Amino acid sequence: MDAMMIYMPIAMAVLGLAYVFVKRSWVMKQDAGDGKMKEISDHIYEGALAFLNAEYKLLSIFVVVVSLVLAGISFVVPTSHILIVVAFIFGAFFSALAGNMGMKIATKTNVRTTQAAKTSLPDALNISFAGGTVMGLGVAGLAVLGLTTFFIIFFNFFMSGSWTSVEDMTIVLETLAGFSLGAESIALFARVGGGIYTKAADVGADLVGKVEAGIPEDDPRNPATIADNVGDNVGDVAGMGADLFGSYVATVLAAMVLGNYVIKDMGGSIDDAFGGIGPILLPMAIAGLGIIISLIGTMVVKINSNDAKEDEVMGALNKGNWLSIALVAITCYFLVNYMLPETMTMQFFGEGARDISSMNVFYATLTGL
Repeated sequence: MDAMMIYMPIAMAVLGLAYVFVKRSWVMKQDAGDGKMKEISDHIYEGALAFLNAEYKLLSIFVVVVSLVLAGISFVVPTSHILIVVAFIFGAFFSALAGNMGMKIATKTNVRTTQAAKTSLPDALNISFAGGTVMGLGVAGLAVLGLTTFFIIFFNFFMSGSWTSVEDMTIVLETLAGFSLGAESIALFARVGGGIYTKAADVGADLVGKVEAGIPEDDPRNPATIADNVGDNVGDVAGMGADLFGSYVATVLAAMVLGNYVIKDMGGSIDDAFGGIGPILLPMAIAGLGIIISLIGTMVVKINSNDAKEDEVMGALNKGNWLSIALVAITCYFLVNYMLPETMTMQFFGEGARDISSMNVFYATLTGL
């Protein structure tokens, strides 16, 4: 077995998170403006943090209750295990961490972008995009790190680190599904709860400010305006961060489950350089290398002119996006050829067994891109 491949996604995730730390440190060193700007920014930050703390305290009760339910189910369902509770708790924690991380960097980036925009459009783009990079790569890094780490732990616990049977791998993946369930549970409440708060604050600010008090929209003299901005951060940033984390984990895990079915259709085992789990490792490998490729893509997003128009700014963003897409496509081509059998026999409902080329998997990734 190519022992290094199973650990490669973890290395890529750690590298991505290290880059996140560097970019965050750079953003925090930028000028946050005058005293009034800092005061308003601090109010928004403190309000958003207070909301998340209150929300997470309630969600911790939900996590405990669901953990007890999962523990009971694990003794009834033969393909599950009590370790699903551990995976669920860590999935919920990582999802909350992803949302919290995004909210904190967003509130700190906003005021610095505003200050930079007074004098330099390129600097404003660099700061705002760096803040977005912290959240984006942070979410992906945490997802790959958590999913891969728990897969390795469960793979060694249930299968002693080597292929035994499709049934044992099913237990591994169903136990790992607890991580995804925890992530999606927090994402649901963070997204919906944050959205309700956002809309309530928005409507309240407009009614009290513009209708009753005659204060212009988004005027900091209206306390509800601060609440409105708090809502934007807890709903559109923290909620979206948790949502993105949960969706990312779920899609990678779903592809791993399909990989197990591929092995099942090929007789229950395959002979490859990865101990017979190449189709299961492939989604994690793509996700891990995708972090590094995204990191590279962020480096080309820049503009040089202070007079740049909207089309030029969008062009800079698209350049990073298309570069990442092209590099991921090339990487997927080599990974698919390296990690999958050239021909796979699969069972189709009503059609019987059919031979499928590994290149069809590559074409599927291109379609997704």
